[in-house]
Amino acid sequence: MSNFQKHTASVASALIVLSGVALPAHSQLQPAAPISVSQSVFVEDAYTLGPSDRIQVTLFRVPEYTGPQQVLVDGTLNLPLAGSVFVEGLTLQQAAAAISARYAPFYRRPIVTLSLLSPRPIRYSVAGEIDRPGSYTFNISGDQGGQTLTTARLPTLTTALQNAGGVTSSANVRQIQIRRTQRLSPTQSTTQLITVNLWELLQEGDLTQDITLRDGDTIQIPAASTLNLAETRRLAGANLYAATRRPIDIVVVGEVKRPGTHTLALGTGGNNAEALIPTVTRAIQVAGGITETANVRQIQVRRQTASGRVQTLDVDLWDLLQTGNVNQDTVLQNGDTVYIPVATALDPAEATELAAATFSPASIQVYVVGEVNQPGIVEVPPNTPLNQAILAAGGFNNRRARRDSVKLIRLNPDGTVAERTIEIDFANALNDADNPALRGNDVIVVGRSGLASFSDTLGTITTPIGQIFPIVNILRLFGL
Repeated sequence: MSNFQKHTASVASALIVLSGVALPAHSQLQPAAPISVSQSVFVEDAYTLGPSDRIQVTLFRVPEYTGPQQVLVDGTLNLPLAGSVFVEGLTLQQAAAAISARYAPFYRRPIVTLSLLSPRPIRYSVAGEIDRPGSYTFNISGDQGGQTLTTARLPTLTTALQNAGGVTSSANVRQIQIRRTQRLSPTQSTTQLITVNLWELLQEGDLTQDITLRDGDTIQIPAASTLNLAETRRLAGANLYAATRRPIDIVVVGEVKRPGTHTLALGTGGNNAEALIPTVTRAIQVAGGITETANVRQIQVRRQTASGRVQTLDVDLWDLLQTGNVNQDTVLQNGDTVYIPVATALDPAEATELAAATFSPASIQVYVVGEVNQPGIVEVPPNTPLNQAILAAGGFNNRRARRDSVKLIRLNPDGTVAERTIEIDFANALNDADNPALRGNDVIVVGRSGLASFSDTLGTITTPIGQIFPIVNILRLFGL
C-alpha cells in the first residue's frame, strides 16, 4: 500500500470515529425547558468534567501518551500530539470518545480510557429565604483511586441548605429551584431549571427530591405566598430549618408588660428540641406576659421576607388553651414583630383562665388602701382572691377598719371604671360574687368604721379649739 493510500485510510478512519462521537448539535445550544424532579423525565446526571478535575488518560499500547492530566480553566485538556481537547460538561465516557477521535488521525482504532483521580470542589450558591445566603464550596475529600465518582459522594440539596444555616419560616419548600448551567463548547452553554419539592421529602420521605448538586448550581428558595401555622411548625422541626441555631431578635408590642425589642436565647431543654424553638408564647413571656386587657384571640405575627414583602400570621392563643392546638403557638424567626391587641370585652371566666396561663405574668400588682396595717402596692399571684390580698396587706386595722365590706375599683378594657361593694368573709372560697379573683392594678379600698369616722370628725372640730386655748391661758396670767 502506497503512502498516499495509508494517509487516505487514516483520514477515513478518523471520520468514522468522529461520526460516532456524541458532540453538541445546534439544537442542544437552546435553553432547556424547566422540569421537576417529580416528573419521570428527570434523571440524575452522571458526573461531568470541569476545570481543576484531575484525570488519568490511558492510550492503549501507547505508554508515552498515557498519564495524569488536569482540566484547564477553559475546560480543555492539553494532550500530547492531539493538542487541545474541550471536555468540560462531558462524562468520562464522552470525554474518552472525544479524545479517541482526536488521536484517530495518528493511530488506527485508538482505545482511550479515562478515570477520575481527584474531583474538583463543588461550588454552588444559595439565595432567597435562607439564613445565610451566599456562595459555598463543598470539597470532595480523598483520592478516587482511579474509580468513577458516584453521586453518593456529591453534596445534596439538604446538605447545601444546612450549610447555609437552614431555610426561614417564610420559605416555600415546595417550589425550590435549582439553575444548572452546562457548557457545550468554549463559547456556548445551556441552562436547566429544576424544581424540587422538599415538602414531599418531609411528609413522605421521598429521597428523590433531595437531588445531588453539580458544580456551578444556583439554589433559589422563594417565599410562600401565604403561611400555614401547621406547616410552619412542621418545618421548624426539620433539620433544614434555621431558627433554632442561634438567639433571635424580635419585637413584642401591644398588651404586654414590657413592650419593645427582646432577644430569645436558646432554651435549656436538654435533648428536647421543642424547648429550643422560639415561639409566640416564649416571646410574650420574655416581654413580661400579657396584660389584663390583652386580646389573645387576634394576635398577629408580622414577618418580612428576603424580598421585602411583609407576611402576616394570625394566632389564636385562646384556641391553644381550649383545644391544645399547639400550631397556634407558631415559631418565630429573627426580625419578627408580635402584636397583641386590646380586648374590647372580657368575660370574667376567661380572665381567670388567662391569668393562669404560662404566657401571663407570674405575679400581679394590686393596691390596698385605707384601714389596713400595711397599705400600698401588694404583689400577689394571678387569680388571688380579694380576701387574700387584704391579708397580704397586713389585714384590717382592728381599731379603725370597717370589717363587713370593702370597695373594689377596676379599670375595664373599654376605659370605663367599675366600682363594687363586696361583703367580706375570710372563710369564703374564690367566687365572683363575694370573693372575686383580682386582676392587675385592681384597687381595694378599706373604709373606716363608724366609731373611727366619729372620732376623726370630732378631732377635726376640736383641734382648732385646742389651738386657741393656749392663747387664753396666757392672757389670764396677765389678769386680762
